[in-house]
Amino acid sequence: MPELFGHTRAHVGRRHALITPKNHVNSTLPGVTGATAVVLVSPAMGAQVAQTLLTFESGGAARFGAGEAQTFGYVMDGGARVEIAGKGRRLKAGGFFYCPAGSDWALSMPRRGTRVTLFQKKYAALPGVKAPKALFGDQSRVKGAPFLGDPAANLQVLLPDMAAFDMAVNLFAYQPGGHLPFVEVHVMEHGLVMLSGEGVYRLEDSWYPVRAGDAVWMAPYCAQWFVAMGKVPARYLYYKDVNRPPI
Repeated sequence: MPELFGHTRAHVGRRHALITPKNHVNSTLPGVTGATAVVLVSPAMGAQVAQTLLTFESGGAARFGAGEAQTFGYVMDGGARVEIAGKGRRLKAGGFFYCPAGSDWALSMPRRGTRVTLFQKKYAALPGVKAPKALFGDQSRVKGAPFLGDPAANLQVLLPDMAAFDMAVNLFAYQPGGHLPFVEVHVMEHGLVMLSGEGVYRLEDSWYPVRAGDAVWMAPYCAQWFVAMGKVPARYLYYKDVNRPPI
């Protein structure tokens, strides 16, 4: 249904949210020029993570100074050069980077239409464990595996599964009809963006049709389940907090 006469698929509640591309309102962010910025998830809604979509014009740029926040960035479309503390690499669609807290990073020379999703959160240090270092990667070089043995659901783990990291960012790909094997209820929070395809997401006791471009936030212990619908595979990128004690 067209989003006319006040209709929308969006929902923002105390424990989960869905925001669609038709709901986007741009924000002005310090350090971002020649680009639109849409803050999709933030502490303003009760989250502990910020999820931002940047869409660049030719000649656009983003420069973030060193601070308490760590940043994971994923290039959804296009390409750009990313530098972290003076070390850089050109990333294309599917490329990603991690900038640790206390380091500055910059994006430059983007192709027109380049879209980048950012996950940012304050780093929680773990006594006796060194903080992680910056890294660059490409999802095409990350081996996936069937999720819990199901070939219809493929999981790619983009950040190293090490105690130094207090965040994980993964790619989930489902064949049409593929689904999570059970309704998950867990302590981890999620920020998520649909990259392709469509499906239905159960969040708490509500069921939402979702498609490419939609963003989802799930609070800790939000009951969640997903099934891919349609005739093409569905993929999403998602964040969760990991490797830290509950108290």
